[in-house]
Amino acid sequence: MPVVSVRDAAQSDAHALVPLLEALGYPADPPAIRERLRLLTEQDPGGRVLVAVVADRLIGFLTLHVTPALHRPTPVGRITALSVLPTDRGAGAGRVLVQAAEVHFRSLGLARVEVTSGPMHQKAYAFYRHLGYVDQGMRFAREL
Repeated sequence: MPVVSVRDAAQSDAHALVPLLEALGYPADPPAIRERLRLLTEQDPGGRVLVAVVADRLIGFLTLHVTPALHRPTPVGRITALSVLPTDRGAGAGRVLVQAAEVHFRSLGLARVEVTSGPMHQKAYAFYRHLGYVDQGMRFAREL
C-alpha cells in the first residue's frame, strides 16, 4: 500500500484539485479554486483544506470547519467535502484524511465530528460507516 501523507492545501494545488472537485460533481477552474482557498483561510478561522499526497502526486482532499453551537458544550467539527481520485480509491487516502481531521478537531478540544455527504454520494456512506460514523438526523438545504 502506498504511503499517503497529508498537508494543508496551497494555492499552487489549484490545478490538481480540479479533477477532485469534478469527481464530487462540483466543477471549478483553477482561478475559482484559488479564490475559494483564499476565502477559506481568511474568512473562516476554523476552516482548513487538507490534501492527500502519494509520491508528490495530489490524490485527495478534505475540507473541515469548526462550527460554534449553542446546543453543544463545544463547537462541532465538520467535514464538508472529501474526494479521492477514482483511480486511487482504496489506497487509504480517504481514511488518512479523516484521521487527520479528527486529530485536528481533538487538538482544539472538540467533542463531536459531523460529516456532510449529500444524496448523490450514497456510495460514500459505507466508507463513513466503516470508519465508525453513524447516521444521525437529516440535513435540509435550499438554494438562495
